[in-house]
Amino acid sequence: MAAAFGTFVGSLFRLSRRPGSQRPLLFPLVGLAAGIAGYVIFYLLSVTTGAPAWLLPLLVVLQTWLWLGPLGPRFDRHRDS
Repeated sequence: MAAAFGTFVGSLFRLSRRPGSQRPLLFPLVGLAAGIAGYVIFYLLSVTTGAPAWLLPLLVVLQTWLWLGPLGPRFDRHRDS
């Protein structure tokens, strides 16, 4: 369920980008990976510290934003295709 939510958030992030951006499938795939990574982080935190359930969606959104935003892939905007 966290992976599906990450895919959804990645797709929403794609809609917030300018139209005609390169590699549109990259956004949902990064969201999927972020959802899985967010779940793993949440699982480890819940086992070790007893993290609350509301932390999981926050982690998924944060991971997706980080991987598609400041730490995300760079697109060459000056390249003619």
